[in-house]
Amino acid sequence: MPDASTPPPVKVRKSPSLFTLRFRRFRRLKRGWYSFLILIGTYLLSFFLPFFMGQRAIVVSYQGAWYYPVFKSYLYDTFGLTRQEIHLAQVFGQTEVDGKPQFGETDYRALKKQFADQKQGNWVWLPLFSSGPNESFLARAGNPPYPPSWDHWFGTDDRGRDILVRLAYGYRISISFALLVTVISYVLGVLTGAIVGYCGSWVDIIGVRLIEIWGSIPFLYTVIILAAIFKPSFILLVFILSAFGWMGIAYYIRGEFLREKSRDYVAGAMAVGEGHWTIITHHILPNSLTPIITFAPFAIVAEITALVALDFLGFGLPAPTPSWGELLGQWKANYREWHLAVFPLMAMFITLQLIVFIGESIREAFDPKVFSRLR
Repeated sequence: MPDASTPPPVKVRKSPSLFTLRFRRFRRLKRGWYSFLILIGTYLLSFFLPFFMGQRAIVVSYQGAWYYPVFKSYLYDTFGLTRQEIHLAQVFGQTEVDGKPQFGETDYRALKKQFADQKQGNWVWLPLFSSGPNESFLARAGNPPYPPSWDHWFGTDDRGRDILVRLAYGYRISISFALLVTVISYVLGVLTGAIVGYCGSWVDIIGVRLIEIWGSIPFLYTVIILAAIFKPSFILLVFILSAFGWMGIAYYIRGEFLREKSRDYVAGAMAVGEGHWTIITHHILPNSLTPIITFAPFAIVAEITALVALDFLGFGLPAPTPSWGELLGQWKANYREWHLAVFPLMAMFITLQLIVFIGESIREAFDPKVFSRLR
């Protein structure tokens, strides 16, 4: 039984990790933190765009049965008919719109009006903006592009497609493209830089020379040649930009490894018999992540700008993919239509500015002078 005079044990409070301190500092930088929340929130929300912007209905109630066109198309065999006997419009009893036979995809806006006129208990729940990114609106007088109106807040492009909807879908494509290219480029760059920096000697000399040779290949000419041989696609462009985007981070990681491998903790790890892979991944790499984290937002900005530039030049995503650069290219041919330039540039400016705010805050939060343990 312990003596009553014995003082109680003192609880040792665990000090927070360096990453925790940096993350707390990042949260205190309100401009970057709020920009991060807005960007992440809007990007996640963009995966649910068909519920807010799209030509397909969310739910259709027809003759006591419920249908969900936003999730799937109802094929001919669903209703026991042959391919020659049905088109999707007939599923809901809609055979013509404005006196014209209706074939193919159902016009859910016209179907909603038809159900309202019939008053048989059928109904259609449409998205807030019932326009698809590739749907053309050509009923207005004159030729597109049409200026902004109550029906199309940002106007239409030269094919009568709603610019607001195409900008929203283009946002998701641009951010996804930039994230994929950045992740792949960073994986290649970190792997290459770690190998040449850790091995040193002739591996470092040959590796750096090979990186310099690869970096001397002209990027735009390569894109033009590959676009002439292969049909441009999302995957092809990700592959091309990733193949040219890893060299910068490889140089930074190489420098970090050359510096960190001379530290005492690396010598201690070698002394206790840890393998090279363990030393690279568990010791040196965690202490070399500052360039990766601080440069990532600016790399995303560069990838979005590169995609817009390629789309503007005609070597980007294939039509009719929603694209900011493609809208700017239309403005070049229709320079009197101000809305073709103002709204895409505004979307680019806001998106890139948010990412820059995040990058500046991360760079300040990861400043080694703030939480340095070396005095």
